Amino acid sequence: MKILFFARHLMYLRNFESALRLLDAHGHQVHIAADMKDAFGGREMVERLCRECPGITVGPAPARTDEWFRLASRLRLGLDYLRYLDPAYASAPRIEARSRERAPRFVIALGRSVGRVPFLRRRLARWLWAIEQSVPISREIKTFIRERTPDAVLITPLLGVVASPELDYLYTARALKLPTALCVWSWDHLSSKALIRTLPDRVLVWNPTQRQEAEQLHGVPTERIVVTGAQCFDQWFDRQPSKSREAFCARVGLPDDRPFLLWVCSALFKGSPSEAAYVLEWVRAIRESADPVLREANILIRPHPQRLAEWESITLAPFPRVAFWGANPVATEARDDYFDSLHYSTAVAGMNTSAFIEGAIAGRPIFTVLPPAYYENQEGTIHFHYLLDGERALLRAARTLPEHVGMLADALRGELPDPDRSRRFVESFVRPQGLERASTPIFTEAVESLPRVSRAPDPLVASAWSRAALRLLRRLYNTDLGRDWIEGPDYLQSAKRQKERARKAAAKLAGTGAGR
Repeated sequence: MKILFFARHLMYLRNFESALRLLDAHGHQVHIAADMKDAFGGREMVERLCRECPGITVGPAPARTDEWFRLASRLRLGLDYLRYLDPAYASAPRIEARSRERAPRFVIALGRSVGRVPFLRRRLARWLWAIEQSVPISREIKTFIRERTPDAVLITPLLGVVASPELDYLYTARALKLPTALCVWSWDHLSSKALIRTLPDRVLVWNPTQRQEAEQLHGVPTERIVVTGAQCFDQWFDRQPSKSREAFCARVGLPDDRPFLLWVCSALFKGSPSEAAYVLEWVRAIRESADPVLREANILIRPHPQRLAEWESITLAPFPRVAFWGANPVATEARDDYFDSLHYSTAVAGMNTSAFIEGAIAGRPIFTVLPPAYYENQEGTIHFHYLLDGERALLRAARTLPEHVGMLADALRGELPDPDRSRRFVESFVRPQGLERASTPIFTEAVESLPRVSRAPDPLVASAWSRAALRLLRRLYNTDLGRDWIEGPDYLQSAKRQKERARKAAAKLAGTGAGR
């Protein structure tokens, strides 16, 4: 097979590295088309993959540069905003707020008027969707796909919450009758990102929970969903530490004569309180504990690569036996170090991160504390509850720091109830096909079994009125007043900042002093 794999940027390929390697081993040709900007080691990872796998190539994805793209993106972001007015998201206000920042002002106004009434919201969404479906297919993208003559087109993440041409890749591939598959990237994407409005031939998901999300939240027919397990975690199963505990502790700067607790940092919502400040409070609570075993334990803090700046003003020097260490686990050595930190820890704690899942695979008990200030990042999301609630829940959660550190003390003493909790969660969420069966071959088989020709149903057919409405919006968009109503608050704020910077620069050049 010749496979064309569109990715938002190179870093997204890290969750499919094992599948790409197996596709290459099976003799398939895979061309990766992505935004080539490096992000946290993504370029290095993909270049290594191409060197080691002769059937894999990489190059830039085509950009949509025509006059329709900005307008089409606004309509899509407006549809995403209407989605989050559904009562299912009543407990997730931050997700709605994030989508509202990007949605067109006229959609926000209509949403406030009718969005809470399900029937009217659905009618409004169908009206917007009909207009969006009237946007012509990009000639650049059509030429790009045709020239590569693929047998199948894969896309990830597709569900992004920012303007990108990924939907245009899907629409164009469908128009060319090519089989398509959405490769779900992470455990939160089906519940917290954009809506699947136009169906690919297959949606590849991790587990029955994601299958239910695809069915109920996105309207994907059951027969189009394939549960493959989470192939991105296969690399952590049956893995052995790369060095001894003594060598590892020496590497991170901790004594090896006592257990250590591992805090794994998270990628919180933009504008969230500093996690670094909270971790400092967490360390202080441990060091001030009345329990000598807990008080004297080592602590290792792994930063998140996207939130390093908030640690610049934090000092851990007053606290003994605390290490701040760890790189993004993309390169081989960084992955070894990451696994060693999980393997040698006694317990793993954090806010809301996929490192919880990797810690569970390593057999560690996983802990979290639920501070009210971080509600939107934890209980204010749907996907967090998959780890928190139910008989197969992973997290050992506490409402207060004293309760939380008490749990950690029990872990250090080996007195935790329900020692099989992590194993049960991994079995249901990561490898629903069985703990002993890797997910990568199942994912690869799902790609290899795509139909020869796309059988996905045609999307909503553009009608005369929807094409007329699109032309009207396009005319309005070319006026200042119309652009204000079609663009979202984030764009308008950015435009105002740019105008203010330009005004100050002009004033300074004119020597008026207004720019100072």
